Amino acid sequence: MSRPFLADPRRAVPMLILLGSVAALAVAFASQYLGGLQPCVLCIYQRYPYGVAIGLAVLALALPDRPALQRGVLTLAGLALLTSAGIAAFHVGVEQHWWQGTSACGGTIEPGLSLEELRDRLMAAPVVRCDEVPWSLFGLSMAGYNLLYAGGFGLLVLWLTARLPSRRISTREAR
Repeated sequence: MSRPFLADPRRAVPMLILLGSVAALAVAFASQYLGGLQPCVLCIYQRYPYGVAIGLAVLALALPDRPALQRGVLTLAGLALLTSAGIAAFHVGVEQHWWQGTSACGGTIEPGLSLEELRDRLMAAPVVRCDEVPWSLFGLSMAGYNLLYAGGFGLLVLWLTARLPSRRISTREAR
């Protein structure tokens, strides 16, 4: 008799990563497309590690019989989530004016441009600034919430991954 799908930690941890990452992206896209909150470039950068974590979770689901390889893939997924938290921490610092954002956060115009070049640059400049907080709840911006979520989620994934059995669970042990 086999174990239920999620009773096996080698399947449950990747599913947790998959569902948690999809949920984070769903909130981000719902805020953008349903709530009208246009993301700045740092907001968009925070989304990419979730996509990486989703891909790694799917890969880990295909590797339950290769514990060492699966553990490595899950560790990378946890580090991807912590990367999103790191980008969010940087973004919070930009929002709080502790430091400047990247050059993509706001337009910089070089001197000596013609009027037409200046107009083209201004029209192509990003509308959403990284140092402005368009939404907050209890004093935390979306970047602040992502810092807490991705940081806690990444640490949880690393902790759960470290606790995974280092060998395949036999059918006899599963009973």
